[in-house]
Amino acid sequence: MAKPKTIYACTSCGAQHPKWLGRCNECGKWGSLEEEVAAPKGSLDAIPGEARDLLGFGGAARVEAEKVRTLGEIEPGNVERFSSGISELDRVLGGGFVPGSVVLLGGEPGVGKSTLALQLAAQIDADSMRSGAGERSVLYISGEESPEQVRLRAERLEDDGRGVAILAETRVESFANAWKELSPKLVIVDSVQTLQTSRVESSPGSVSQVRESASLLAATAKLHDTTLVLVGHVTKDGTLAGPRVLEHLVDVVLGFEGDRNHAFRLLRAAKNRFGSTQEVGVFSMGERGLEVVENPSELFLAEHRDGAPGSCVIPLLEGSRPMLVEIQALVAAATYGTPRRTSIGIDDGRVALMLAVLDRRTPVDLVSRDVYVNVAGGVRVGEPAADLGLALALASSALDIALPAGAAACGEVGLGGEVRRVSRLDLRVRELARLGYSTLLVPPGTKAQLEKGAAGKTRLVEIDNIANAVAWLREG
Repeated sequence: MAKPKTIYACTSCGAQHPKWLGRCNECGKWGSLEEEVAAPKGSLDAIPGEARDLLGFGGAARVEAEKVRTLGEIEPGNVERFSSGISELDRVLGGGFVPGSVVLLGGEPGVGKSTLALQLAAQIDADSMRSGAGERSVLYISGEESPEQVRLRAERLEDDGRGVAILAETRVESFANAWKELSPKLVIVDSVQTLQTSRVESSPGSVSQVRESASLLAATAKLHDTTLVLVGHVTKDGTLAGPRVLEHLVDVVLGFEGDRNHAFRLLRAAKNRFGSTQEVGVFSMGERGLEVVENPSELFLAEHRDGAPGSCVIPLLEGSRPMLVEIQALVAAATYGTPRRTSIGIDDGRVALMLAVLDRRTPVDLVSRDVYVNVAGGVRVGEPAADLGLALALASSALDIALPAGAAACGEVGLGGEVRRVSRLDLRVRELARLGYSTLLVPPGTKAQLEKGAAGKTRLVEIDNIANAVAWLREG
């Protein structure tokens, strides 16, 4: 009997090496190579009989080779999506699921990935029953929990999904019979790191196992026009566990973010072949699972109080959705020799930049003082439009002067202290006007840019540089 060939695969990028190296030559990471048994040669002969049926390699399901055509000969057609039954998920997907697509859902442990997957299965099953289909349209494959554990979690949901077909199995070849019998519209696998296939002689969760298992399931989904949702784990640095090729293999990559200390959860698309990657879905973790948040601004500002120094409201834009969040700053005397800088919910480099601009372009002294910055509600702020609000919050705390009631700020601040324009200011202004904010500090030239009446009752105050913003704050 021939000795199996051993290779070394990188757990970060999936690159294969003939011998062990301390550093991967492809991605440059250290200590990421693991020993594995190479997959056998010969593609079709190496696939077991059950897997051939799963992938449709039988005689009846064999597909003829595709002919070469020009783009002009191809009819564009309309992609028929179907709704997930969860409005925020549909928003991120671009309008719903595309039949035959593969979606990868990742997130930290305990953030709510399995809860979202189970609620999705229950909604699709309920919609199928309401439409009169009368058949099981969802197959839930659990590799981490027993059917009894999944049932216990389903009891606290509003739609418990009694008609959802569940299979507790980790071997990919064992999915064939259930897949062919049910012909489901949606298949959910929780999680992809627990799968294994007989094509690879390695432990579940290894690079080769994840790659081969996901490839088999993705090919099956596209062959039978079944939507496939793969739930994936993340590493300690926040990236999806497994080979990087897994993200290239799927059509949509969703990231589920959240803080254990807050009820809010954010769903973002890192990759989407059928829609935009700029949209964000907002959920709230409650007693009955994840609840859709239709108006995130009202929830993020529910505990905001006017008259407190160091607080400023900023209008963010996530895709086509404006959201108002509160950014807080606290400037205190430095207890020790080196001032401390701490920021939560915003990039440290952005805070350091604003501190340098304020110290250089305004009379506010921040060099020798401790600075703490926090974005309320567990939101992560990343766009430059929050610069002006951050600078005003810092100056407000340092000067112990609160911003006027109903005031907000929006604008990018350059190194010269100038305030620059931001995109889609009309959406931000409408959201502020809807929630009753009376004053908004904006970059110069904004009034002429906005349509007449877009600001409503919100007064726009044009600020050309950061020094004038501090002067406006002193005047009250």
